[in-house]
Amino acid sequence: MAPPLPFRLTLASGSHGRRWLMSQAGYAFDVLPADIDEPTEARLGDCRHYVGELAWLKAAAVAPKVSDGVVIAADTVGWLNGKVVGKPEDEADARRIITSLAGTVHELWTGVCLWRRPGDFQLCWQERSLVRMKALTAAEIDAYLRTRKWEGCSGAYAIELPNDPYLTVEEGSVSNVIGLPMESLARALSWLGSTERH
Repeated sequence: MAPPLPFRLTLASGSHGRRWLMSQAGYAFDVLPADIDEPTEARLGDCRHYVGELAWLKAAAVAPKVSDGVVIAADTVGWLNGKVVGKPEDEADARRIITSLAGTVHELWTGVCLWRRPGDFQLCWQERSLVRMKALTAAEIDAYLRTRKWEGCSGAYAIELPNDPYLTVEEGSVSNVIGLPMESLARALSWLGSTERH
């Protein structure tokens, strides 16, 4: 279970995966989704900057609504051949994304921003995982699309635990692939908490 913290947490996300990760880790938190427009292209041609900037923008959108505590914002996207692999617009787009990822090892990036209120101190970082998606037949892709598990998910997938039939995390943390790198988050929250106790 997560150690007690000297501040209240607000998760600036509507993501079921992020909520599940926070609950599993034993954190008490409020939910206040940022609801900002997300660009589809990496402005600087770099995924680290893309997720870092979006996480910061999400935190900045929610922070004014929180008088005291720490806002946790995150953004997760796939990255393949120099392009952002975001959330599918519809089933046809999900088919395009899955077809492009099948049989590849691609990067999965999450940017995280912690925003302390009041005072507006910000702590931001980005984390990368490498994900292998097995080669899929047209019939397997059809079957997967029927599950609707791709809806609202970057890369058109949500990894299944403990054993995903299609995905293997080759490098980095599984929680990062779900949408929030819990190991580094725990260290950051612990550090932030310790600075307030001294």
